[in-house]
Amino acid sequence: MKEAAVATSEQREFITFRVGVQEFCIDIMSVREIRGWTPATALPHAPTYVRGVINLRGSVLPIIDLAERLGFTASDVSARQVIIVVQVGARIIGLLVDAVSDILTLSTEMIQATPGVATHAVLDFVRGMLAIEGRMIGLIELDGIMAIEVEEAA
Repeated sequence: MKEAAVATSEQREFITFRVGVQEFCIDIMSVREIRGWTPATALPHAPTYVRGVINLRGSVLPIIDLAERLGFTASDVSARQVIIVVQVGARIIGLLVDAVSDILTLSTEMIQATPGVATHAVLDFVRGMLAIEGRMIGLIELDGIMAIEVEEAA
């Protein structure tokens, strides 16, 4: 009897989303929920990429404009945008994105290193790249999204 081959790579699920024309993904295990846009209450002296806070079932949830946080032009907020509620360490935050695309189940071997021409700022956010079906999808590192000054503001 022939033994089954031992898998050398781990399968993981990622949720993909759009920020402008770019596609990104995060580990689905970090996602708590996806909800429609809700107007946020601004925080004084918060970084420009912090849209404010919303009430999420009695908890204060900071909303991060992911486009601006990644260095793109800030989002023009519309009812078509969504908030991806994620857990980053012990904190829960909302990421404002243009649209959620799909869920991918991929081998960790498919994650390619971020190109060597990337700056340290890029490397803080983009942990790797996925080339799938002619698409280039950046794998976001959530730890870099919630900086110390945001935690203090929230």
